[in-house]
Amino acid sequence: MADIDNHSHPQSRGPAVLIVTVIMMALATIFVLLRMVSRIGIVKRVTLDDYFMMVAWVIAFGLSFAICYGTRYGLGRHQIDIPEDWNSPLKKSEYVFSVLYNPALMATKTSILLFYLNLSKSEKIFRWATFATLAVVNLAAIALTFLNTFQCSPVGAAFKTPVPAQDHCQYIVVLYLSSAPVNIITDLAILFLPMPILTGMRLPSKQKIILIITFGFGFFVAVVDVIRIVYLQDAATARLENVRSNSATDARNTTDVPWYSSLSYMWSAVEVTVGIMCANVPGMKPLVSRFMPQMLRDLNRTFSSGESKIDIDEMAAAHRIPSLADSTHHAKEIIETHGTDRSESSEEGGVDMIDFLTTPDMAEFPHKCQKTQTALTNTTRHTRRETPTFIDFVNMKRGKSMVQMTVRESLFPNAMVTILFLVWGIAYGFLDTLNAQFQIAAKMTTAQTLGIHSAYFSAYLIGTLTFGRLVLKHWGFKACYMVGLCVYACGTLIFWPSAVLTSFPAFLVSNFIVGLGLSTLEISANPFVALCGPPEYMEIRLNLSQGVQAIGSVVSPLLAQKVLFKNVAGKTGSLIDVQWTYLAIALFTVLLAVAFYYVPLPESTNQELEDSAERADFANLAEMNGVRVVWITLALGVLAQFCYVGAQESISTSLENYIHQSFHSPISTSTWSAVAHTCFALGRFFAAALSYLFSRHGLQPRHLLCFFLLASTSLSIVSMFYQDTTSQITIMLLYFFEAPIFSLIFATCLRGLGKWTKDGSALLTAAISGGAVWPAVMDVVASGASGGYRYAYCVVAAALGVSLLLPLWQNFEKSARRISDPVVVVVGRGGNGDTGSRGRENRLSWGSFKRKLETRVMEETGFNNSSREWNNSRRRSDDGYGRNSHCMGRRNDSLARIDTLDSNPSTANMGKSSSET
Repeated sequence: MADIDNHSHPQSRGPAVLIVTVIMMALATIFVLLRMVSRIGIVKRVTLDDYFMMVAWVIAFGLSFAICYGTRYGLGRHQIDIPEDWNSPLKKSEYVFSVLYNPALMATKTSILLFYLNLSKSEKIFRWATFATLAVVNLAAIALTFLNTFQCSPVGAAFKTPVPAQDHCQYIVVLYLSSAPVNIITDLAILFLPMPILTGMRLPSKQKIILIITFGFGFFVAVVDVIRIVYLQDAATARLENVRSNSATDARNTTDVPWYSSLSYMWSAVEVTVGIMCANVPGMKPLVSRFMPQMLRDLNRTFSSGESKIDIDEMAAAHRIPSLADSTHHAKEIIETHGTDRSESSEEGGVDMIDFLTTPDMAEFPHKCQKTQTALTNTTRHTRRETPTFIDFVNMKRGKSMVQMTVRESLFPNAMVTILFLVWGIAYGFLDTLNAQFQIAAKMTTAQTLGIHSAYFSAYLIGTLTFGRLVLKHWGFKACYMVGLCVYACGTLIFWPSAVLTSFPAFLVSNFIVGLGLSTLEISANPFVALCGPPEYMEIRLNLSQGVQAIGSVVSPLLAQKVLFKNVAGKTGSLIDVQWTYLAIALFTVLLAVAFYYVPLPESTNQELEDSAERADFANLAEMNGVRVVWITLALGVLAQFCYVGAQESISTSLENYIHQSFHSPISTSTWSAVAHTCFALGRFFAAALSYLFSRHGLQPRHLLCFFLLASTSLSIVSMFYQDTTSQITIMLLYFFEAPIFSLIFATCLRGLGKWTKDGSALLTAAISGGAVWPAVMDVVASGASGGYRYAYCVVAAALGVSLLLPLWQNFEKSARRISDPVVVVVGRGGNGDTGSRGRENRLSWGSFKRKLETRVMEETGFNNSSREWNNSRRRSDDGYGRNSHCMGRRNDSLARIDTLDSNPSTANMGKSSSET
């Protein structure tokens, strides 16, 4: 303590850190005590989540004590103001804090998630998601705790100043900054997991709002986490500046760690204690209900019709006065049931979790609910189920199938899904620009650059054929959107550790996870836009949405280069600065996923897809050598998609090298890239307009696909032999003509698949993984050929040539041509034909129209067999249906109409009025 006089009035953040830490720990203690009073004194039931909360409080107390102890020995001061004999206790306090931080968060979040598991026993998806989050929280916390425990090699080096030359220590702030994505991801998961269930419960508005706000307190934890990251980033940036100017065995020997890290430690303690307080808020609800019931309900409120919905059958039963026998029997069941429930409840020692969350009148005030048995109470009692489950609060309705929608009906859902196309277009553009910045910062080789590119596209193969396909088939399109957006958000957040550590493996993982998320989006978004609406406009809709995606690919690189990366060249921690952009993208993506949960989007079952694929000429059932033609078309489509995407990515990744080798221009490479992607977007809109304007004149999607592939193949060959102005025009035209090929392949190959449409979408999306293969092949050819990247365009020409097999098959094989061409079946017009120039058309697929007509025939003739075997047997019968029938001639006439429609689909337009149909 000899040097204490020299440091009597140093600049210090210690007092502020001490005061904030003590106050926050005291508040957390009060919240824990109130929770335990509520659980033990009122609910009279202590569960596993309560025990984990006690463990979290104990660890948080140790963490806060370590910070307070550190402020006594220089935490918050500049390194030069800390006496030498304070270094050892200061480092010990910092070490204890670093070891306890992750276990404190783990125990708090585990308590919250265990509480969630008590909310519902019937919501399987919610429980699976909770278990998955619980696994991530605990596995990540255990791994990070081990990293912090063994931050030095050997461990004892963490307490030595200076660190011996033969020892090594990891800077603790870097570890905290690297683990930030895990904290944010789990914070957001815990915040949004219960919201769909809570908002779907049919409760009085005041109770529902209070319940949502109660569970929404986790938002403050996420905010505190972001504030903590700001100070961690400042500490990391200061450390990088010091390391750049002063190299040492360990940066902690020279950098101002106690000064810069003190606020990070303080905000870490705030994060832990705020998390504990927010976790205890829902558990305090019985206490509030007992002493301040007016906060949770309106004592004078009368129920509105919108607050309690009863089915028609239940309403009829409610207004029927039960007979004496029924009443006696029912009363006996009630006594037995409630006697059993009460005995079980008393044995467990309290009420169920959902009871005290949703019914403040019943759980906390049983003495106020005593009623005598009267005819009225017996009657009203029938309106409430005896043993309500959580799913009773959720109201689920199913709307119109998307394959049966008209153009007007499909506008809103297609517009909403097109937003997703814009999102992944922006993401793709940002990734390209960020990859270039990372290559400069990490001094990556060409092989590593191709590795990152391949990691992104290889995720399309894995993501679509594993969880993407399963989610699409079992839970539908909307579930795919939400899962894909969440996975994509996780990938963008994992950019943090890769930026902080400048780690190639971490950046590789980040790109792979982003690819998993976007592949899950594409496996559902592409077929949704293609199928939602009249089938003759499949290619038009998909090209328009893909054109919006291309606009995002144009705008995002310009924004990144002109705004985000404008002043980061040569700046310390430039990649760390860019991470805020990715935090904003991740948060926006998560909010978009939540919004999509509430957006009413149509779905389609396999049976509806099968009906929409049926054709009057049975083209969807045509076979060639025992194999259905649609499977051959799909196989060629997957091959064509694999080769086309490979060619597209080969052109994109080699553009800069091609420009340098083919022509000299004062225009920068980034400007040429923006012009090229603009041509790409225009190409998709041009194809959509061309298809719409000339489809009525016999121009089919297979014609367009063949034309654009032939043009692209020819232009790629021309690019090999010409330079200067010719090569400039050629490469821009190549971008223009290759643009609509993806949409045309995807849409034409989905036709006729019926109930296998979702599997076909999975295979076509998995074919996008061709982008992981062909650029590497092109790089090998370019490095080994004298012509460089100009000669390497032979790879592009070869890939596009293979893709030509699909349109050649569709144009020259009759059965494939019939299934690839869209067929419009128009059944009547709305009104009496005098409502306008055309009236409103009711467009149905052939399968849907014929099924409706057959059902009408059976209803008229009394034939009630609902299976389709009757129609098959009719077709197999030599004499027809009339000879063996007991029905009259009206049915024979109707069946004759069906036969006529089978042989001549053009007669499907049954006239101008619906009555004729």
